[in-house]
Amino acid sequence: RCETCSKEEAKYRCPRCMKYSCSLLCVKKHKLALSCNGVRDKTAFVAVNDFTDLNLLSDYRFLEDVGRTADAAARHPTVHSPTTKKLLYGLRNKARRCNIDLRTLPIGFTKRRENSTTFNCMEKKFYWHLKLVFPHCHAEYTLKRVPDDKTLADILKPYIDPVEADPVVCQRLKIYTMSPQSDVQILMKIENRKQNSVRYNELDASRSLLDNLKGKVIIEYPTLFVVLKTLKNDMVVLGQDASEPAKNSDSESSSFSSVEEGEIRDSS
Repeated sequence: RCETCSKEEAKYRCPRCMKYSCSLLCVKKHKLALSCNGVRDKTAFVAVNDFTDLNLLSDYRFLEDVGRTADAAARHPTVHSPTTKKLLYGLRNKARRCNIDLRTLPIGFTKRRENSTTFNCMEKKFYWHLKLVFPHCHAEYTLKRVPDDKTLADILKPYIDPVEADPVVCQRLKIYTMSPQSDVQILMKIENRKQNSVRYNELDASRSLLDNLKGKVIIEYPTLFVVLKTLKNDMVVLGQDASEPAKNSDSESSSFSSVEEGEIRDSS
């Protein structure tokens, strides 16, 4: 059966989320409801027992695409611009002084192109490009020029506060707005960990964005995951996993490592 209308026999299956649909109308409805783009995830995990020649061919083509993208990025005129290098170096240096390990990606990466983070020298303040992800509602929002002295609670008010939230956003995030504030948990992915050992840091909503980012590794800009404690999710918070102790740093090193503009890091 179609997983959207539950009436007709399914004819199509979404390459992205594997949902069954019966018609173009139901396909569009499921994309809108789940914020699904319908594009197959080429980096999705495939177990060894399920790995076939088609998966091997797909990986080979994916690596070829990555090679072409990296080559195009290396030829981009902005990469060799002294002004661009100076700005990036200055931004990373300012972040390092705030105890934040800010790392930038090559021009060809999407996160590098869309990042709008700046530092105001007059105010001595960061204005961050910020992404908010609400996994329970399959919703994402991008914020620009968020001052670093703004608390996370104030940042989330326009989205999950029953009084101050936008009516349209409030309706979409209804499960969050109807939950008590004490049930809301803000997480940020810890970088530089193995794919099979993904962990998250829990952030303090009452503290400023700057305070929460201190001692963390940030690739281009912060991405915050807003979850509800009462609902099951697969996000393991560092320190809550019985198999490992809690630590307050992403890289578990005492000093920051320098990253050049051309060095490719895992941005996932």
